[in-house]
Amino acid sequence: MICKSAEKFALFGGESVIPEGMIKTWPPVDKSDEKLVLDALYAEKQARGDHNIKFEQEFAEYNGNKHAIFTNSGTAALHMALVGCGVGAGDHVLVSAYSWSSSATCILHHNAIPIFVDIDYDTINIDVDKIEAAITPRTKAIVVVHLHGLAVNMDKVMQIAEKHDLKVIEDACQAHGATFNGKKTGTMGHATAFSFNQNKCLSCGEGGMLVTDDDEICKAALSLWSFGETRKPEESRDYHVYALGWMYRNNEITAAFGRAQLAKYPKYFDTLRANGNYLQENLKGIDALVQPTEPEGHVHNWYNYNLRINWDAVQWTGDKGRFRDAVCKVLQSEGLPCVAWQQFILPEMTVFQAKNAYGQGCPWSLPGADEGVTYNPQDYPVAQRHCESYIALVVALRAPNGLDVAEKTAEAVRKVFENINDIDPDEVEAVK
Repeated sequence: MICKSAEKFALFGGESVIPEGMIKTWPPVDKSDEKLVLDALYAEKQARGDHNIKFEQEFAEYNGNKHAIFTNSGTAALHMALVGCGVGAGDHVLVSAYSWSSSATCILHHNAIPIFVDIDYDTINIDVDKIEAAITPRTKAIVVVHLHGLAVNMDKVMQIAEKHDLKVIEDACQAHGATFNGKKTGTMGHATAFSFNQNKCLSCGEGGMLVTDDDEICKAALSLWSFGETRKPEESRDYHVYALGWMYRNNEITAAFGRAQLAKYPKYFDTLRANGNYLQENLKGIDALVQPTEPEGHVHNWYNYNLRINWDAVQWTGDKGRFRDAVCKVLQSEGLPCVAWQQFILPEMTVFQAKNAYGQGCPWSLPGADEGVTYNPQDYPVAQRHCESYIALVVALRAPNGLDVAEKTAEAVRKVFENINDIDPDEVEAVK
């Protein structure tokens, strides 16, 4: 028997807040994309050519970097950054306990060991005040994840890194254009990875970019990027392998699409800012809702707008993740695309619990590498607390969706969160 006051929810037959088709898909594609992609399609070079080279130049100029290397994913760019920074077998690398898996598995790619640090609940980023205590004698670098489009306090991170002679890799895969104290992500650490996956604020389907101002980091990253060679394909190559290498290059059609989207990114960024700021202002005062934060000195790109449940205002006493999923399903029925995209903290994932990435316990089985390394999920309570409480809004904030969509989004969120105690997971799960 459905609670009578819950009958207003669209899931149970009420009228949905957001009409079908109102929220447009991402990314928007127009004639400027078509022109460059067709140019690449009919070009003589399909692997690496002018569009790859120009995309690197244009992105470096946009972000304010000396070097940019276009690659096939943000994960590849992270791996390249680690190698560029001299991380190798058995080294320890600090990383946030809550992020996308690549933020940590990239460390395994070069036989190094992830050391997790709990997050700060307000920012959802690595707790910078817990970094120093996590440093071990084998620590070589820190992967700093600017999660959901909010930059980490890089002043504090760089002070710690300088004190302990550590390299800092920025994982800015979700943070295109976000700033801290007026500096863009990708300009504060030693090397940075960006992603252009379809979900990202700047997208060309799949792809990534490594950026750095350091010539030696760039040189080492390039070797990994292209078979362990020392020269780019457009240069005079000797086809000699000088170090362990992958094939992380990308193609001309994808690069052309990326260039067209980059040209429009300032406008996309303004749309994200306007929509995110509208939600910040118009979702205030809901007891059951914890809004995301934008601390002083930070400019969020609103890659994700996270809705988090304030459990003190909720009557449910059962499994929190199950209740969160029910709330998400009710929001979706109101026409609002939303998802809980990462439902496990990283130390909880099997590859870390098993300590066996390559067989025979490698890389933890390397001499001395595993000393003092534990992955007890209970050691990361803040990450766990966030993980079971949030629902992410993504597409509704992206261009071409404007303030009319933001208004309807806020209305849908209010409808659900102001009546959250009318939601019964049993009743929600019974609806097919």
